[in-house]
Amino acid sequence: MSVRVVAIDGAAGSGKSTLARGLARALGLPYLNTGIMYRALTLEAIRREVELDDGETLAALMGTLRFSLGHGDPPELEVEGSPPGAELEGPEVESHVSQVAAHPQVRALMRDAQRALGRSGGVIEGRDTGSVVFPEAPVKLYLVADPGVRAHRRARERAAPAHHVGEALETRDERDATVNPFEPPEGAVVIDTSALDVSSTLAAALDAVRRLAPRVFS
Repeated sequence: MSVRVVAIDGAAGSGKSTLARGLARALGLPYLNTGIMYRALTLEAIRREVELDDGETLAALMGTLRFSLGHGDPPELEVEGSPPGAELEGPEVESHVSQVAAHPQVRALMRDAQRALGRSGGVIEGRDTGSVVFPEAPVKLYLVADPGVRAHRRARERAAPAHHVGEALETRDERDATVNPFEPPEGAVVIDTSALDVSSTLAAALDAVRRLAPRVFS
């Protein structure tokens, strides 16, 4: 029987998190934002003054963090038993998370932790979810959007000037691409969200689920 996972990939600001949460609620599955796990490790490393180029020490630090799923609707990731805080979205974490995520030792441990969290099924978003973490997922979605649209969306989320956010996203894209090229995983359905609102994006995703794996998610 296929694992009950919808894997969602795409660039920052393309609408992954909003879609993943809504799709998880619609399908009655947990929602896992794998990026939060990398952000949590980055924040802990900064707090402990760990050298961010030291992959071995970062991997050891990863082993001390406790990730779990809560009991909300949908169940979402918790860090040390609590929902993720706003500090994970801060500029210092934002500017260093790609550096932390680049270490193979860290990514291997994250992959194992993410597979454990999603072993009973879930809507799971992250840059390599469909290609590395759950390559056998019956539904893979890859979101794209115009850079300007992405910047405006992220600016609304962060209450920041769009041009500043756009520059930050461009830098983030360049860093992320060194770890994971911006390419849809094999078999992914590509959804361009540039002209879609939240409900239209969810409708397109649900249509993909019904077409690709109606029995798995019935």
